[in-house]
Amino acid sequence: MNKALTIGRLAQAAAVNIETVRYYQRVGLIIEPAKPREGYRIYPAETIVRLGFIKHAKHLGFNLNEIAELLQLGDGQCDDVRSRAELKRKQINQQINDLRKLRSTLDMLIKSCKLENDASHCPIVETLMAN
Repeated sequence: MNKALTIGRLAQAAAVNIETVRYYQRVGLIIEPAKPREGYRIYPAETIVRLGFIKHAKHLGFNLNEIAELLQLGDGQCDDVRSRAELKRKQINQQINDLRKLRSTLDMLIKSCKLENDASHCPIVETLMAN
């Protein structure tokens, strides 16, 4: 039997929280169906696919504003979507480089802390206080 897709069933089918569905409605990522005089709002099945798109795009690093732009572009705008994906990849590469530098700095601080035998001060705290 095909049950009506209420917000609870929609959230369950898309593996998201009900509050996530409500938030996406508020920010315009999904359309909130009209409320009938009696009963519950019924969502179209395509909403499950749209929620899946949003989840997958978030997993790839797109923020909600970027996802809204991708949804507006839709299918058939491959060049525009590709250029946005290339930009996102460039941003992610920069984040990776920044994280590598951060890791290197932490490694250096940890090493200096291990080499220091003076319990009266901590090289990590001293470095953080100096900056």
